[in-house]
Amino acid sequence: MVAEGNFREDAVREILTNHAYPARNIPQNLADFKAQIAANHRGVTELLNMVANYGLETVQAYMQYVQDNAELAVKGAIASLQDGQFSYAMDNGAEINLKVTIERDKLRAVIDFTGTSPQQTSNFNAPAAVTQAAVLYVFRTLVDNAIPLNAGCLKPIDIIIPEGCMLNPTYPAAVVAGNVETSQTIVDALYGALGIMAASQGTMNNFTFGNDRYQYYETICGGSGAGNGFNGTDAVQTHMTNSLLTDPEVLESRYPVILESFTIREGSQGKGKYFGGNGVVRKVRFLSSMTAGILSTHRVVPPFGLNGGEAGELGNNYVIRQDQTIEVLGSTATVAMQPGDTFVIETPGGGGWGVDASQKSGVGTFHGTSVQKSFEC
Repeated sequence: MVAEGNFREDAVREILTNHAYPARNIPQNLADFKAQIAANHRGVTELLNMVANYGLETVQAYMQYVQDNAELAVKGAIASLQDGQFSYAMDNGAEINLKVTIERDKLRAVIDFTGTSPQQTSNFNAPAAVTQAAVLYVFRTLVDNAIPLNAGCLKPIDIIIPEGCMLNPTYPAAVVAGNVETSQTIVDALYGALGIMAASQGTMNNFTFGNDRYQYYETICGGSGAGNGFNGTDAVQTHMTNSLLTDPEVLESRYPVILESFTIREGSQGKGKYFGGNGVVRKVRFLSSMTAGILSTHRVVPPFGLNGGEAGELGNNYVIRQDQTIEVLGSTATVAMQPGDTFVIETPGGGGWGVDASQKSGVGTFHGTSVQKSFEC
């Protein structure tokens, strides 16, 4: 793509054009490539400047300090953890199984995904790198110190992912939903095995629409899970999302749609001693003919509650046609939208933690379709 410092725009344009599935908006794709290349170049420049100022040996030494400090911080977190295991089903029937073994004498944790469903014919497979990143994320959140996320966090952790399972698939398995959806299931399952917190919304609610002229993609927030001593949060991007929505004014000025409403979905949280967070309701009305798609989960399996807390509410996807008829959609769907049609996305709530005084049963057990283990917490 870049040769001798020059962006090979003609060659890239040729690849994007003469292909079985040509790009629809080539100028936009080229601009994206240039932005990524510029960002990488800026990173290289700053690193070289740092080496020039302090010397390579000093820079490398401090890089090692950062990793060593992260390793010690994660070991400190591991010291307070207990063994656990968890089984968590997804809407498509696939299941994430994991077992956590804490080697206290070595201050190490073993995360074993043996028993997880084999790789899928769908695109919900997650490459091993995504699985490892999800584990890294969880253990980083268990560290109280303000350390940068880095590879040192994984040094005291052994991760076992059987080859050929959906978390370590072999070519040519499709993996597009692994990063955005399956990663969320891994994170929640690991929190569940450790007894840390109930499930969050567990999905990015990937919403896309477009035609030959317009293309748009967003992820939509929901409720986070509750834990021992804290409630979940309403209307937030949870865990692996960390993205912002386009301002309504910008969305409506650039695309032929109207954001009819974007509200908190009251009552969608899992109840308990500590409540999960509420999801949201987002309604987008179309002014032109387009194709819209939704890639989501937790429309069949609810986000689990912990320690007797209730599960969060399932999400829902549907279209309100111009004549007011309703077309119910599944977890993943592609649908033709006509002027006047409204796409509605109701995102899941987070699971609750513990038994509220008004609850009469379920003490010490997980709630939710996919949860099969009891814990004492």
